[in-house]
Amino acid sequence: MSVSTYSFKDVVATISHPSYGSYSIQGEGVGEILIAKSTERTATDIAADGSVMISKVEGNNGIVTIQAQQTSGLHKFLQGMFNYLVNADSSEWAQISMTVKSTNMGKTHYCSYGAFQKESDNPYQTQGQKVSWALPFADIQNIAA
Repeated sequence: MSVSTYSFKDVVATISHPSYGSYSIQGEGVGEILIAKSTERTATDIAADGSVMISKVEGNNGIVTIQAQQTSGLHKFLQGMFNYLVNADSSEWAQISMTVKSTNMGKTHYCSYGAFQKESDNPYQTQGQKVSWALPFADIQNIAA
């Protein structure tokens, strides 16, 4: 019998921008990190006679969505970086990079040329909430150990 274990505590992430700085994440104040590739790698075309042509499509772009507690240091860092980049020169906009490593699963994601999709929503409720930050990246590499 084979047993495997997953723990979010085994996930370490670092988000950075060359002009703003970096922030390391190891579970504190984070609810979820979701890495979603955007490019559909296969396209098909059907001719009038019914023959099918299959095309392999290149592309490693995608979106990383980070859920953070609204009072966390991570949320404050992302809000500060967003505010900085909104007012910075446009050449700085898509310079966010991120590394997400899961030692237990033997995977590392390298995300390059990222930007903010939009500013996070601001919930005000009886209890504190999580806020979501979506960052589209031009290149996401998934390296298995």
